[in-house]
Amino acid sequence: MTAAATPSSREVYRDTAVRLLPDDERLVCLDSDTGLFNGIDFGTAADRYINVGIAEHTLMGVAAGLAREGRVPLVNTMAAFAASRALEAVKVDIALNGLPVRIAATHSGVSAGHLGPTHHALEDLAVMRTLPNMTVVVPADAATTETLFRQALEVPGPVYLRLGRNATPDLPPGPPVRLGKAQWLRRGSDITLAACGPLPVLAALAAADLLEQDGVTASVLHVHTVKPLDTEALAEAANTSLAVITVEEHWGAGGFGSAVTEALCDIAPVRVHRVAMPDAFVSVAGGQQYLARRSGITPQAIAEKAAAVLGSTRRSRP
Repeated sequence: MTAAATPSSREVYRDTAVRLLPDDERLVCLDSDTGLFNGIDFGTAADRYINVGIAEHTLMGVAAGLAREGRVPLVNTMAAFAASRALEAVKVDIALNGLPVRIAATHSGVSAGHLGPTHHALEDLAVMRTLPNMTVVVPADAATTETLFRQALEVPGPVYLRLGRNATPDLPPGPPVRLGKAQWLRRGSDITLAACGPLPVLAALAAADLLEQDGVTASVLHVHTVKPLDTEALAEAANTSLAVITVEEHWGAGGFGSAVTEALCDIAPVRVHRVAMPDAFVSVAGGQQYLARRSGITPQAIAEKAAAVLGSTRRSRP
């Protein structure tokens, strides 16, 4: 988790959006005074950048209206506000009508850790994945952010794009990134570590290295699309591993781990254990990596959980 960092996912999203706007008349960039676009030259698309100010509920209503008229709004706000302050409008105006609004939600997880619990977004996956018609995407590095954002533009309904604030390292090479299809970053035969988001995926990869030192081979599955889940990949994980461990920068209740557990209960029952943020508000200020480590999102914690799960599973077998 200390490799050289690339641009943050929100910066990659911004730069990609600015490149796309001039050539795609459908696109309209709606801002809530985030500062992300300060000093940006939109060129011939300047009239399709609209800053509605710090009014997130209104922001979603404007986006719904534009989408009704054939536009594809790119809505920019913090994840904490999209999933709480503006939720009624997201549900009633956007999701209910299946409108093609792209919600670019920055500062997800504890990446706004310096601003305290009001700006932490540890409930947003639970909220957004329950909305019918909503696609939920969580890129884990710069390259996947651009690819998934471009692919998300072709989704017929609304999309929630969960972005961070800080730069994070690139993931190792893997299969081509396809929205709705999880990436196998590593193959093993003992346990599958299914991770969602930049720090969790990096921690899962490092945990697999730790486990290998003890003779345990772990698969690492990068699940960048939380809804719709890649149930085919999850079923493969269940059928080729003794257990599945999910890792996320989100509260345990209702998030990525819950989604995986729900899916596997139906398609391929297997032991699922979750590594997630504790069921408590993060009461201290600090950087994202510090708060994630403090909350147990670490390679060591994942490896220890895996070892304990494997030991218990093997002992319980006849």
